[in-house]
Amino acid sequence: MATLIRSSAATLSFSYVLLGILALVLFALPLGYAWRAADNDTRLQILAEDSQRLAEVFNRKGPAGLADFINERVGLQIAGERILLLTDARQRPLAGNLPAWPAGVPADPGSYTTPIELDHHPTMVTLVRTVLPGGYNLLVGRDVARLAPVMTRFWYGLAAAIAVLLVAGVVGGILIRRALLARIHSIRQTVSAIMQGELSHRLPTGRGSDELNTLSVTINRMLEQIEQLVHGVANVSNAIAHDLRTPLTELRSRLEELSLTRPSPAEAFAEVDAAVADVDRVISIFNALLRLAEIDTGMRRSCFMDVDLRDLCARAVEFYVPAAEVKDITLTYRDEAGALHASGDKLLLAQAVNNLIDNSLKYTPPGGQVTVTTMRPAGENAGIVVADTGPGMTPAQRARATERFFRGDASRGTPGVGLGLSLVQAVARLHGGTLEFADQQRGLTAIINFPSKA
Repeated sequence: MATLIRSSAATLSFSYVLLGILALVLFALPLGYAWRAADNDTRLQILAEDSQRLAEVFNRKGPAGLADFINERVGLQIAGERILLLTDARQRPLAGNLPAWPAGVPADPGSYTTPIELDHHPTMVTLVRTVLPGGYNLLVGRDVARLAPVMTRFWYGLAAAIAVLLVAGVVGGILIRRALLARIHSIRQTVSAIMQGELSHRLPTGRGSDELNTLSVTINRMLEQIEQLVHGVANVSNAIAHDLRTPLTELRSRLEELSLTRPSPAEAFAEVDAAVADVDRVISIFNALLRLAEIDTGMRRSCFMDVDLRDLCARAVEFYVPAAEVKDITLTYRDEAGALHASGDKLLLAQAVNNLIDNSLKYTPPGGQVTVTTMRPAGENAGIVVADTGPGMTPAQRARATERFFRGDASRGTPGVGLGLSLVQAVARLHGGTLEFADQQRGLTAIINFPSKA
């Protein structure tokens, strides 16, 4: 029982029950008061009409005729239905069902609610006193408690309604608690499996749209994202280990060979230069990872400024033209947007464009072409497009192209660690944009879309 009382389902059910009882009581109180007021007004109106009719009898038949009429009426009515009394000027009874003038009745004519002795019992009655011609006094009254059973039934009905609400609240709390515990038990089992490392488990969901189902769907989406992140971290760790093993192994081999063979100074310095290149390759991997981490945290947003995208792309193309000429590749820049500005980090945007150009030059064969274009693809968006005539990528490769350390078949034997496109995508996200790859028969088209400033 204590567990039931402490459960949230029972607390919620009891709260609603108490709210229902409070609303019922607040509704019944003014209703009872209105009923009492209406009953009192109706009683006074009936008594006043009776007094008026009896006064008319007095006017037509005189005191004796009214006395006979009252005695006849008393004999016909139910005992206690009406209180009738006719007295002379000295308040001596002439007719009626009261043995004497009741004490406590004021001397002035009017209506009163006062206790009197009725059948030797104090009774609260409503009286209408009328002074007739000749000083005669007429009392017409009714017992206030005559209709009390109706009010008693009303309060009994209210108590019964409250009892029904209480029973419904207890039963509802038990049923709701059982339903919640069943859902929570299944959730607990799933969470326990996830805590043990089985990240593929998901919380059970139904077809409804209740709060628990909505929460389960939201948590399942979060678990999917966590699973992807965990697998991504594992893949990145494996890729880092793989990419670092080669230069470190080469570095150790060179140093070990130098230690064993003791070559001439010229050969020794050549091996040292190669070892430095291996160390630079390792450092470049860590620098790229640190740069990606810095971008992912959004720290570079503090460096945002107005950037002229046309000038940025033109400078990038101008920088890579000599490298393109060495490979016999035509590198050109086209402006299809006119003035194109964006708010962002100029260094990161330049590095993203440089990575796309470098990637295209790396895989485009001699005699090919690389084109950089600034445009407005949709509305107020800004677009930077880098298209080449290289081997391109398959749909499966394009889906994984931005994964860290991913390298396709065409990248075998080429320098790089597979972080270039990952950095481009991170820069695009930092600026509220996206990196997309367009389908074409030959080559690859990479498009950076993000909001422009003008």
